[in-house]
Amino acid sequence: MRELSLNVLDIAQNSISAKASLIEIEVSQSTADNELLIGIYDNGKGMTQEQVQSVIDPFFTTRTTRKVGLGIPLFKMAAEMTGGSLEIESEVGVGTRVRATFKTDHVDFTPIGDLTSTVVILITMNLHTDFLYRRRLDEREFTVDTRQLKEILGDVPLNEPSIVSWLTDFIKENTKQLTEV
Repeated sequence: MRELSLNVLDIAQNSISAKASLIEIEVSQSTADNELLIGIYDNGKGMTQEQVQSVIDPFFTTRTTRKVGLGIPLFKMAAEMTGGSLEIESEVGVGTRVRATFKTDHVDFTPIGDLTSTVVILITMNLHTDFLYRRRLDEREFTVDTRQLKEILGDVPLNEPSIVSWLTDFIKENTKQLTEV
């Protein structure tokens, strides 16, 4: 994939397919260590250890519409090409944690891409799933928690156009503030 945000989208879609009611997306960057961590954590149905070992195989998928599953293998390859790694922890009935680390100063580092649009699309297209998006740069961070937003908004859905616009602007503005010193 050309952008890491597309990997996040793919893995979060796996979490939705696994009937997760909460998906956490963590993006944490350390400038001192030239390292980026991307984590997608869910409380879905989870996997057996055999399934965890199988998902890194591009010729394994639980989907019936195609015979290959490239999301996790490509994410793993993107991390390893930079000297990073991918870890998957899962427990049946508890959920799955996918964490990839990347060396940002490596020539093969894949651009992060448009995480704002990825997160907004996930939130607004999956109203019955809660999302916690945490973006961190060194010691600075911000979060978006749909559980809090739903509580504040009451009956107003998160895919209402004015809310989508506000959410997009909120994430963009806070991401920009992280990078400004």
